[in-house]
Amino acid sequence: MATVTVGSAQVHYDTTGSGPALVLVHGTGSGGAGVNWGQTLPKFTPHRTVITPDLSGADATVDDGAPLTAEGLAAQVIAVIEEAADGPVDLLGFSMGSTVAATVAALRPDLVRRLVLVAGWAHTDGDEYLRSLFALWRDLGASDPASFGRSVAMTGFSRGFLNAIGREQFEALIPNMPPTPGTLRHVDYDLTVDIRDLLPRIEAPTLVVGGTQDITVPVEHSRALHAAIAHSAYAEIDAGHVMFFEKEDEFVKLVTDFTDGEFTDGE
Repeated sequence: MATVTVGSAQVHYDTTGSGPALVLVHGTGSGGAGVNWGQTLPKFTPHRTVITPDLSGADATVDDGAPLTAEGLAAQVIAVIEEAADGPVDLLGFSMGSTVAATVAALRPDLVRRLVLVAGWAHTDGDEYLRSLFALWRDLGASDPASFGRSVAMTGFSRGFLNAIGREQFEALIPNMPPTPGTLRHVDYDLTVDIRDLLPRIEAPTLVVGGTQDITVPVEHSRALHAAIAHSAYAEIDAGHVMFFEKEDEFVKLVTDFTDGEFTDGE
């Protein structure tokens, strides 16, 4: 376990594996990096040094509880990179983490060799579906924790995946993202984030990955990110929001090919 101080926050991060540095930035949820990357991380560690920060709102990181901003969360990732890595890193952000990773790449291009944005979006205002979903999570989190977990599980995965795993395993997913105060801070961030002005500043070679069956952040948002980031590449995986659970091998190959310089746009 390692920590770095960023403002009022004691930011936790883990480092494992060997090889060039790959930083994985988690999405919404107080479980942080462990919940998001625990299953997939070992696929990268044989050939990568994988660094997994826990952003404010995650249980492992302690701060003053102030509202979260893209720039503030990006400062945490920047501090972890500067402390844990020797030179520029490959940086991957998932969902909420994609907004943070994009902000890091825009503000500190010297720290990012390649950028991967997975199931991300640039702004919430203007998409009534996305805004309403996050508002529903906020309201359920305050009033009905079990329904909050059920809603997150339902929208996090494709219908086919949920039917394939069956009722028992689906029900087991529900407690994975409880509406803790940290999780609800992330949801508040999701409701207000807008990084559109930063996207033209991204210089790193970028891969945007959308999920064709994503009903948390519909795939149109990934397509819009691709359109807004100059010279970015784009790929889609036929899966729901948490595509690295549903199509792990395809996801790992896509990320590895891109970070190794072997990805062909449109494959």
